[in-house]
Amino acid sequence: MANQPRLKYHPRQQKEVDQMDFFRYRHVCTIVLLAALAGCTHQQNSQDLKEKTAQATAAVKRDAKAVGAGIREGWSRDKPLDLNTATKEQLLSLPGVTAAEADRVIAGRPYDEPGELVTRRIMPKTEYDKIADRVTAKK
Repeated sequence: MANQPRLKYHPRQQKEVDQMDFFRYRHVCTIVLLAALAGCTHQQNSQDLKEKTAQATAAVKRDAKAVGAGIREGWSRDKPLDLNTATKEQLLSLPGVTAAEADRVIAGRPYDEPGELVTRRIMPKTEYDKIADRVTAKK
């Protein structure tokens, strides 16, 4: 087909043929232009998606930390904390225990019973009463 000679038209007909070709190619150019614009718009949506994903991930991470803290609190509530083996962080998780009190508890080891925190003046009785049901002293 490529070797076939091009048809010759009367000048008026040639003008109509050229206009038809122009309209045909105009549609192709319009489609290409719209596709390019759609591609640019997609990148903006992609950035929005990344931001929303980051926000959702941060929220899930925050919620997971809260769940973890709740689980740790639940474990410590069900299982008394041993004063002779507890870490400083575990002691600080008890209600009302300060860093200084946790250090004094660790320095005063070993304990035969939890009430020794009061008798040895490591902790005031009012503070001890808050944690009495959550601590034990195992040998």
